[in-house]
Amino acid sequence: MVDVGKWPIFTLLSPQEIASIRKACVFGTSANEAIYITHNDEVFVFGLNCSNCLGTGDNQSTIVPKKLEALCGKKISSLSYGSGPHVVLCTEDGEVYAWGHNGYSQLGNGTTNQGITPLQVCTNLLVKKVVEVACGSHHSMALSFDGDLYAWGYNNCGQVGSGSTANQPTPRRVSNCLQCKMVVGIACGQTSSMAVVNNGEVYGWGYNGNGQLGLGNNGNQLTPCRVAALHGVCVLQIACGYAHTLALTDEGLLYAWGANTYGQLGTGNKSNQLSPVQIMMEKERVVEIAACHSAHTSAAKTQSGQVYMWGQCRGQSVIFPHLTHFSCTDDVFACFATPAVMWRLLSVEHEDFLTVAESLKKEFDSLETSDLKFRVDGKYIHVHKAVLKIRCEHFRTMFQSYWNEDMKEVIEIDQFSYPVYRAFLEYLYTDSVDLPPEDAIGLLDLATSYCENRLKKLCQHIIKRGITVENAFSLLSAAVRYDAEDLEEFCFKFCVNHLTEVTQTTAFWQMDGPLLKEFIAKASKCGAFKN
Repeated sequence: MVDVGKWPIFTLLSPQEIASIRKACVFGTSANEAIYITHNDEVFVFGLNCSNCLGTGDNQSTIVPKKLEALCGKKISSLSYGSGPHVVLCTEDGEVYAWGHNGYSQLGNGTTNQGITPLQVCTNLLVKKVVEVACGSHHSMALSFDGDLYAWGYNNCGQVGSGSTANQPTPRRVSNCLQCKMVVGIACGQTSSMAVVNNGEVYGWGYNGNGQLGLGNNGNQLTPCRVAALHGVCVLQIACGYAHTLALTDEGLLYAWGANTYGQLGTGNKSNQLSPVQIMMEKERVVEIAACHSAHTSAAKTQSGQVYMWGQCRGQSVIFPHLTHFSCTDDVFACFATPAVMWRLLSVEHEDFLTVAESLKKEFDSLETSDLKFRVDGKYIHVHKAVLKIRCEHFRTMFQSYWNEDMKEVIEIDQFSYPVYRAFLEYLYTDSVDLPPEDAIGLLDLATSYCENRLKKLCQHIIKRGITVENAFSLLSAAVRYDAEDLEEFCFKFCVNHLTEVTQTTAFWQMDGPLLKEFIAKASKCGAFKN
């Protein structure tokens, strides 16, 4: 369960109030305002109340939570906020409510009067069931169940997507090249907007001075424009920081572009990127990305639950994705973002159970519940015979052969290293692998020996993503040795394409004689040695 107590403002609440929270969001220019929903669907706010952003009907700050009667029982499903701040939310019934700063008509009610209490946004949305909302600095967007996208508010850079730079006082459908598209995801930077459609294409519009639209230039766009550089990949999730953008594909790949003053792109430098670049290539599959338009911080979560952060972190510029001890991306923003806002409406359900997959993962290498130990390189790995028999034919056969009177409490393993064998056993519990390509070679050997075809493919994927000039020939040798034809072809092509560099490495000259001759002959046929 996420601990809302990690956000300083929640230390104002009593333990009883904290325990009642089901959903929450911290917002504001200094993270000094908060809204939360209880298990009874009551809605409370507290904090500084800049621009009437608490919606209490007055401009008074409060450290005692006040109930927003107009929203109680509404079952809030999505919430976002701007820099004024203004707040926009939608309910499970598809209704949209807004309040707070309204100097640019970002509340969508046709005026520029501040919204002192939550009011329903009606124009063009009454007949729509809205499922998601997003806010930039002073503009707002709403996505309907049937994939239509509406925008309103500040439009100085075209962020409303109307084709002009005139402010939009009420919700207007974003059309042009999105006219016949079904939008499935939205996000806002400070003065830019992004959308993902159901075929995985990404569109951007608005301010582009830092390349945050990913179009290969820094010119503003007054209407949606497709991010052509992402052709061939299917994007599932989009997230916007202050002036940068993250995109996650269906294959768990992560792309970033835009402003990079604080290293928020994770590229290892501070140079802006006008087009998407892939990052975290050496890591395992990414399952979630996080950014917020009020911060220069980025975060991502991998398939095995590891959480990385980069960008502006407590005033420091972290230019590479940094592995944290957190279990969720929300904690990154609580502890390291400036301001310490939430990047989404946070669910804090009190879970009293784990799924089967979560339980298995938790019990791997558990001294308390295990009934078998492997000793590798003098180190023990604790496992469960039943799990191994269910998950692996090799162990099923082994146990049936001698696991009765001759039962052993410890099995010695000497043909594989500890990191490799531990990774294999952990794979049986988690279905995932997190190894550098050099160790993945050993795991590929094990997968071949144990006839674990899926694991073999996973290892090949890790090796392909981690190939470099320095390790290319070692990986090619391993592919040949373990009869991994696809990987062999991939490594061969990489070596040919980088022939000058790889022939200068030690690994090239240490290659087995027959294999070296075979490589030279095959590469010569391709014309690689014609010079």
